Amino acid sequence: MIFYKTDEQVELMRISALLVSETLAEIAKILRPGLATIEIDKLANEFILDHGAVPSFYNYNGFPHHIITSVNDVVVHGFPGSETLKDGDIISVDVGVIKNEYHGDHAYTFVIGDADKEILDLVKTTKESLFIGINEAVVGKRLGDIGFAIQHHNEKQGYGVVRDFVGHGLGKSMHEDPQVPNYGKRGSGLLLKENLVMAIEPMINLGKKDVYIEKDGWTVRTADGKPSVHFEHDVCVKKGKALILSDYTPIEAAEKNNVNLKFCG
Repeated sequence: MIFYKTDEQVELMRISALLVSETLAEIAKILRPGLATIEIDKLANEFILDHGAVPSFYNYNGFPHHIITSVNDVVVHGFPGSETLKDGDIISVDVGVIKNEYHGDHAYTFVIGDADKEILDLVKTTKESLFIGINEAVVGKRLGDIGFAIQHHNEKQGYGVVRDFVGHGLGKSMHEDPQVPNYGKRGSGLLLKENLVMAIEPMINLGKKDVYIEKDGWTVRTADGKPSVHFEHDVCVKKGKALILSDYTPIEAAEKNNVNLKFCG
């Protein structure tokens, strides 16, 4: 069942989404080689609680951590732990919060130190494809238009577009209808109506699209061991132009000010 939001509910969701953005910006300030990913989890949890919200992910279907940290060939759902970041790593940090009963949920991929050009290009292209997909999230378009736009932009560079995991509707539940694939056919699927709120989140592999889930039941890795990149925004369908509820501006500012990170545009 699809829940279309009122304007007042959309504004509440914007508050939740912006808290996620602020949390990701705080994380961007501390990322460096030698940092254990569990330290990122601790920082995020404290920041979210201090701002009157709770982490969406903690104990969600048994997930044991407050945020998701997916390093290199981990596509999504990576566990924070004692693993330390290294120069040349990429890390996707996915954060969710519940505030005023509504969820915010988005992700950003960071480059630690100096990475190969092919990695930087993958990060840049995936991020571009997120906004290309968002451009299609307007009244009168269809769900397949979003997926097609993301798929086309990445596949023309030879990248693998993950099929097994997709974006989703968002509201009082973290995962609402509809599912929002990063692939599709123009003019197909659900007709988009005003105030549908979605998490649009391309998951793009340097190699093939195939993935597998580890024995922990959560961690998703690329089948060929090549890196994967994940970006995500919370988006509200509007007439003419989509409304992005989350904000990469503070994250990018922190990223540019951290000498340990490589900004990819």
